[in-house]
Amino acid sequence: MTEKSSTDQDFVLPVRVYIEDTDAGGIVYYVNYLKFMERARTEYLRSLGYQHYGLFEENYQFVVHSCQVRYHSPARIDDALGVSAGLRHLGKATLLFAQQVRRGDQLLCEAEIKIACVSADGIRPKALPAPLYQRFKAEYRGERAND
Repeated sequence: MTEKSSTDQDFVLPVRVYIEDTDAGGIVYYVNYLKFMERARTEYLRSLGYQHYGLFEENYQFVVHSCQVRYHSPARIDDALGVSAGLRHLGKATLLFAQQVRRGDQLLCEAEIKIACVSADGIRPKALPAPLYQRFKAEYRGERAND
C-alpha cells in the first residue's frame, strides 16, 4: 500500500495531564508523550473490536519497531490534550502510525511510529490476522465501520 497523509478521520484520545506525568517544574516529562501515544494506539485498536490480550491469546503481539519523535512545545500539569493515532502505511506485518499530541489547535509533539506484528511465543515477524488486516485496510481507505 502507499502512504497516506493526515486526515480528520484519525482516532483521537482525550488525555488529562496529571502530576505523575510531569517533572518538578510541572512540565510533561518527554517520555510520557510516548506513553500517551501508546494509549491512543491501544484505544484505536479497541475501537476496531480488538484488544491486546485477545490477540496475545491467539499468538499475536505488537511491538514498536522504531519511532521518530519531534517535540514542539511543552504540555503542563492539568492540560487537556488530544492524542491522535492515524494509520499511514499498512503492510502485511507492519503498521506505520502518524501521531500527534495537541492542546486545542496547538501541536505539542508529533511522531511516526512503526509497529511490527510478531508471534507472541517466539517474537518473530508474523502477518497480521486476516480479519484485523481487513479492518485496518478499511480504516486506511477511510471506510470506518459504524458498529
